[in-house]
Amino acid sequence: MLPGALIRNADLHFVCKYVNICVENNNTPFTYELENGDVLSMPVAHAEGNYTCDDATYHQLQENNQIVFRYCDESGEATSEANPNGARDNIAGICNQDRNVLGMMPHPERACEDLLGSHDGLGVFRSLNRAIEMAMV
Repeated sequence: MLPGALIRNADLHFVCKYVNICVENNNTPFTYELENGDVLSMPVAHAEGNYTCDDATYHQLQENNQIVFRYCDESGEATSEANPNGARDNIAGICNQDRNVLGMMPHPERACEDLLGSHDGLGVFRSLNRAIEMAMV
């Protein structure tokens, strides 16, 4: 696979729907205000971009606790039915080793008030706000 190559969703279709994700690591600026095990409802909207990596990278992510979110069912179980795009091990978000960069699908910015269908994305932004406030003190 070439760097930057797009990985199509497992079913080769555009997916636009609300999904559940489970917080796997609340020790990041993006999840500071959340608890491990929290289940959040947020929308996905994509045809490409399911997370994939080789075994060495996957084991490094696990060892360094860099997996931040996983697709899950309503009870927090990471099942194949809850995985909307075929991402490896239901990974919905990872961070770098310094924990200051987060890559994720779904879209927390599209889940910031009930009128949009969910306010669960607010936890990500409240966490960032709190991290900034703490750094400024």
